[in-house]
Amino acid sequence: MTQALLLVDIQNDYFEAGAMALEGMDAAAANARAALDAFRAKGLPVIHVQHLSVRPGATFFVPGTRGVEINDAVRPASGEPVVQKNFPNAFRGTPLEAIVREKGVDSLLIAGAMSHMCIDATTRAAFDLGFACTVLDDACATRALAFKGQPVPAAAVHASFMAALAVPYAKVVPTAEALATLE
Repeated sequence: MTQALLLVDIQNDYFEAGAMALEGMDAAAANARAALDAFRAKGLPVIHVQHLSVRPGATFFVPGTRGVEINDAVRPASGEPVVQKNFPNAFRGTPLEAIVREKGVDSLLIAGAMSHMCIDATTRAAFDLGFACTVLDDACATRALAFKGQPVPAAAVHASFMAALAVPYAKVVPTAEALATLE
């Protein structure tokens, strides 16, 4: 089984000084960095995904701003592809599937943000395309939401989406557990 690390939207706007700061983003990025270091050390494929907001009135990930840049914690190295997307699903309208298949990858380790949006949409799409998926739950972050006037804390949003992905879409595990079995 050939594995690749898929780092989704770990961009400056999601960090504390950004336009859409997420809860736990620093810790998630540190775990994503640990995965990145492990993949690089073993010479395994790494693919970065960068969201560009092109819809009118967008308030974050606006092209040409510092916020849209991939954060230094996981800065792409020379030769690591960066797939730019405009939708939550990183496969929609992008060359991501072709890149992954060209590398002979059949298993994806997925990390990034937001748990309830792009991680969810990308993982479900990858599963539907036949890839075995592992989501690194402690390398993902999200934000608080509200539904029908009821606040939903970020931890509850994250837990709900990780639970929903766990069957049948992905194996959902902490970074250290996934890296312990990295081949």
